[in-house]
Amino acid sequence: MRISLVTHLDNKTPIESCIRDLTQAREAGFARLWMTQMPFDVDLLTVLAAALREVPDIEVASGVVPIQNQHPMLLAQRALTLNIIGGGRFTLGIGVTHRAVTEGMWGVSWDRSVKRLSEYLDGLLPLLAGGPADAPGELVTTRGALQIPNAPTPQVYVAALGPQMLRVAGRRTAGTITWMTGPKTLRERVGPTLRDAAAEAGRAVGSVAVAAALPVGVTDDVAKLRALAAEQFAMYGHLPSYRAMLDREGFSGPEDAALVGDEATVSQQLDGLRDAGVDEFVAIAFDPSTEGAERTRACLRAWA
Repeated sequence: MRISLVTHLDNKTPIESCIRDLTQAREAGFARLWMTQMPFDVDLLTVLAAALREVPDIEVASGVVPIQNQHPMLLAQRALTLNIIGGGRFTLGIGVTHRAVTEGMWGVSWDRSVKRLSEYLDGLLPLLAGGPADAPGELVTTRGALQIPNAPTPQVYVAALGPQMLRVAGRRTAGTITWMTGPKTLRERVGPTLRDAAAEAGRAVGSVAVAAALPVGVTDDVAKLRALAAEQFAMYGHLPSYRAMLDREGFSGPEDAALVGDEATVSQQLDGLRDAGVDEFVAIAFDPSTEGAERTRACLRAWA
């Protein structure tokens, strides 16, 4: 199981903070950094276009770019441009975000999200591969081609939690990136659904991957750090898609999904994720103290 880190942009100094985070992750020995795109943040792909020129030798992935507020051709154009700048180091994570965002902020219906994703991929994937798109749809229509020669095709991951989304991801993309999803659900539903869909589509074994993002903190004061997790990640206990994942595990809240404990305990929890079929653990090291962050990163490096 590969181990990566995840971070978010600092809206006050986005380029500088992105360069700093990429540099620190690379120097700490991690090969990939996932970066979040919140609907109220500065634009991630624009920031990465500046930062990747300054920081070589580390991959970066978006976790994730919502699809409802931009056309597939626009996103393909942006992703290919970024991958030229980054020399093929960019992975495009996409998702349908949440009803509160799509309908409450953008005025776009969240209904029929699986169909929207499928039609979106009908346009996006051929464009990313350098070909034309001819994909008329009920919700999304894409026609035409881009003229961006020599652009490396980025892998596409889908933020998929439900079985229908997982089947689309398994049939058509490089895999899924999950959040607030524990080992039971990863082992019993996420991995099997994704990989069975890939096999049914005639794809080779190993062609799809499960990337699982969870908070992690190495500490001797478990109660204190779990209390911090409960406070820091409280909103995810109320969003329906993540609440459903927590309920499947029997977790009372996001704090129960966090990997927390001393080095031996966290290492055992990492073993459990690997045994549950996770290909990449995406770690959110959430202890704000310098000592706690360093101890957590050291544990992750030692496990890897």
